[in-house]
Amino acid sequence: MDARGHGRREGDGPVLIFDADDTLWENNVIFERVIEEFTAWMARPGLDRDGVRAVLDEIEAANAMTLGYGSKVFLHSLGQCLERLRGRTATAAERARIAGWTAAFEGNQVELIPGVAQTLAELAHRHELLLLTKGDQEEQTRKVTASGLTGHFRGVHIVPEKNVATYEELTRAYGLAPERTWMIGNSPKSDILPARSAGLNAVFIPHEHTWVLEHGELDPGDEKVLRLGAFGELVRHF
Repeated sequence: MDARGHGRREGDGPVLIFDADDTLWENNVIFERVIEEFTAWMARPGLDRDGVRAVLDEIEAANAMTLGYGSKVFLHSLGQCLERLRGRTATAAERARIAGWTAAFEGNQVELIPGVAQTLAELAHRHELLLLTKGDQEEQTRKVTASGLTGHFRGVHIVPEKNVATYEELTRAYGLAPERTWMIGNSPKSDILPARSAGLNAVFIPHEHTWVLEHGELDPGDEKVLRLGAFGELVRHF
């Protein structure tokens, strides 16, 4: 499966849509570091760290449906998890400890995944690129700006959720031909499965720290899903 282009082409070449978090830059590893500290804090006889994590995953899944994504929702989930496990309202000291993790998500830098900058620069000369990321508008805007990658994209879209309707709307907005459009990301749940349901092709680039709630089962026989081991491999196919 090779869709290599030669020079940027309007109308007949592939359009590449990129996920951001854990596809272009590191993201979930930051959350996992906080979770490691939180589960160690919450664990007690009869409830190990895996048990704490299971409760937190349940709370996060519910909050994602109603509150969305991002560090603010995550810290809120930690507070809810603490109160559920301890059977009482959090104390001022406990709330302060959770609030202290806010610093882990602040700052004006992101850590690009190896090969991203060079690969996007090369692909941008050949094809139209779009960026599609979900989460808190302010938080995602900060990361996109900090990445220094915005010049490669025809458009940057920050949405509250990435589902089939999201991809269908983006396809209509740009007048894209689904059979020549590729969604590239690390999340089966948000990047690959809904894009395929919307008729797009997809490129799955696994990340070892993908959030557990973004996992999903891909059809191994789906020939419209290209599986790559590293971001830099994209230049061999497009």
